[in-house]
Amino acid sequence: MSSESQELRKVGLKVTLPRVKIYQILEQANESDHWSAEDIYKQLIDQNEDIGLATVYRVLTQFEAAGLVVRQRFEGDHSVFELASEDNHDHLVCVKTGVVKEFNDPILNARIEEIAQEQGFEITGRTVHIYGISQN
Repeated sequence: MSSESQELRKVGLKVTLPRVKIYQILEQANESDHWSAEDIYKQLIDQNEDIGLATVYRVLTQFEAAGLVVRQRFEGDHSVFELASEDNHDHLVCVKTGVVKEFNDPILNARIEEIAQEQGFEITGRTVHIYGISQN
C-alpha cells in the first residue's frame, strides 16, 4: 500500500485516484511551493490526468477538513495549500506576483510565545503573513 493511501485511510478518507494524485502533488512540493487549486489542476493536466477543477477544489476541502492540508488565505481571496506539518513557519507574499515564500525565525517564534504568555493566551494556532514586493 502506498504512503498516500495510508495517509488517506488514516484520516478516514476513501482512497480514490483524484485524492491520491492530488496528495502526491502536494507531497512532492518543495518548501517554496505554495499551490492554488488552479495550480494543482494545471499539474494534473500536464500529467494527462482527467480530473476536473471542481474535483480538485472538493478534494482540497476534504483534505483541509481532515487535517491533511492547511489552506493559507491571503489578500484578494488568494488561497494556497500545503501539507499540514508540525513546524511553525510564516509567509512572505509578493503583492505584484502572488509568489509566496516560507520563512521560520526562532526569534519571532519566541517573541510570539512571550506575547501570548504576557496576555494570558495559550496559542492553539498562528499565522503571520508579511506583504510586500519581492526583489527576487
